[in-house]
Amino acid sequence: MLPDIDTLLSGNLLLSALRLPDQILLKPHLDLKTYQRGELLFEAGEDVSYISFPLGQCVAALVIGLKDGRAVETATVGREGAIGGVVSQGSLPAFSRAVVQVPGSVLRIEAPVLQQIKQSSPGLRNLITRYSDCLLAQVLQSVACNASHTIEARCARWLLSLQDRLGTDVLPVTHEVLSELLGVQRSYLTRTLSTLQQQGLIQVRRGRIIIVSRLAMEEATCECHGAVKRHFEAVLGALYNAGGTLVSLRPKSPADNQMSQVG
Repeated sequence: MLPDIDTLLSGNLLLSALRLPDQILLKPHLDLKTYQRGELLFEAGEDVSYISFPLGQCVAALVIGLKDGRAVETATVGREGAIGGVVSQGSLPAFSRAVVQVPGSVLRIEAPVLQQIKQSSPGLRNLITRYSDCLLAQVLQSVACNASHTIEARCARWLLSLQDRLGTDVLPVTHEVLSELLGVQRSYLTRTLSTLQQQGLIQVRRGRIIIVSRLAMEEATCECHGAVKRHFEAVLGALYNAGGTLVSLRPKSPADNQMSQVG
């Protein structure tokens, strides 16, 4: 029995956006699991047996490994979404590895079970399809960003994306993790962070990076962060507070609220 399942559901924006009848369908099949930084949700080539919904400040990255030993981040997923074959039918091999960057817990469900529930729930199916479109947009924008923009702009984009998910100026990220995600050597990243710090955008501390000015960081980064953010807003109705932090998905319509009360 999961402790306080309703509270756990509220820790993931995708799950909390579901109508009550759809949440009731999912609840008996959800499993709570805690991960430490660096642990894998799945490895490239493995069957994705579970769909994972990060809770709270838990953040994972989808990473592509290269022959030269480097690994490059293609998407970052936190409490706004899900990780795994959210669209595919059942367990399929993963193309990338999913590695936890900020430790925390996820609610997970077996992939075949989620597919069965989707067949009986148009609302769940529609929400997951919309989220998958947003995740694809993030991947595509990341490809464009990695090919076209400076390391300073890319670093600022990633830090802003992490701040969106954590809702804090203090980001628990190390040089080692950030250099891996950006696909650059650690010495190169150190110079990049030094440049951003000299510009008054961040403060670099042991095991963490502090955002000094959100507005200045947004001006320093490329257009990629804003493009992905706007797509989430357009497709999922994501709402952001004045600081730019993702706080909720589109509120339920009055009709949805009535259906939830009936359910």
